[in-house]
Order: sequence, then structure tokens, then C-alpha cells
Amino acid sequence: MIGIFGGTFDPIHYGHLRSALEVKHIFGLTEVRLIPSYQPPHRDKPHGSVGNRLHMLRLAIEGQNGFKIDTREIDRQGVSFMVDTLASLRQEFPSQSLLLFIGGDAFNKLTTWHQWQRLFDLSHVVVMTRPGSPIGQLDDYLVAKQVSDRQELSQNLVGKLYFQPITQLAISATAIRTMFAEQFSPRFLLPDAVIAYIRQHKLYETL
Repeated sequence: MIGIFGGTFDPIHYGHLRSALEVKHIFGLTEVRLIPSYQPPHRDKPHGSVGNRLHMLRLAIEGQNGFKIDTREIDRQGVSFMVDTLASLRQEFPSQSLLLFIGGDAFNKLTTWHQWQRLFDLSHVVVMTRPGSPIGQLDDYLVAKQVSDRQELSQNLVGKLYFQPITQLAISATAIRTMFAEQFSPRFLLPDAVIAYIRQHKLYETL
């Protein structure tokens, strides 16, 4: 099984990394693919350039077995719709279960995503939950997709919805960028190598 983590990673931080590490272990994933978006559909243009965000990702996952940077959204350019990304991955891995990991906040807005129901034709959807982040009421379509047995994800290629509690760290990329702009130390929120890179290249000094 392959895990899919999308995001702007602007910058990558321990909230992303810890979540990816936990689900890799919990689900016994072959690999976790970190897929930086070129232009997210529901957000402003990322503050960091494509090159800077990619370089920070490489620094952050150096030495971590099973983590892979996937640049297909950046290579495709334009608005990064997850349904297009999953369709591309499904072509590349026709016999592997794909697990799309999203947080609870993102899941609560899932029905606003481009062709969101097609996501289940291409992958499973795993919602990473944590205390204090309630999940909204599921509609009939999602109720029919939900499973409570994790084994069903490996026994099927696509189509299941699963909720997995994890140790989600309440770290915000927006808050980190503000810290750099205000010259307040963000240490222990993201890898030291990423902090050094941001300072060296004077990223996020103005917002």
C-alpha cells in the first residue's frame, strides 16, 4: 500500500512529518509520497517558490526510509486537483492500494473538492483525527464508504473511508511564517536544517 500526502509544505514542519511517520507504521505502507502542490485550489498562491518548497522537503526527509517526494503536481503546473493526481498514480500503480491521507478540517470540506466522489474510484480516503477536531455528520454516500476494519484497506484497491486517530501536532505553517517575519524563533516546530535554509535564503521575512 502506498500513502499519499498532499500539501503546499510552505514550509514543511513536524506536524506533517510526524503524521506521515505514524501512518506509515500503522498501515504498514510500502512508502509515503509527499506531493507538493503547484497551486492549491482553495488557497492563495504559496509564499515559497516551487524550488524553495522542494528543497525544504528534501532537507526534512533526508535519511527517513520510505518517504518519497513526488513532483507530479509541480510538473503538471496549473491548479493542483487531487483527483488528477490520483488518476495519474492509479495508472502508475494499477495493482496497489492507494491511501489518501487528509486531516479532519480538510475532510469536513471534502464535498467542495473538484470531482470529490471520484476520489473513491481511485483510492481509499483515510482521515487523520485528533481530540478537539470534530468530524461533521456524514452524508449517505460517505456512510456507505466507511469501514471500521483497517484490513479492508489492504483487501481492496479503492473505495473505502477510514478514520484513524493519530498524534497530530497543532503546528501551523501560517504561524511559522509569521514567526520568521517577526524574527521569533520557530525552533522545535520544524527541522533545524529547514530553519537554516529559510534563514539563509531570507524566506518569509515579509508577508
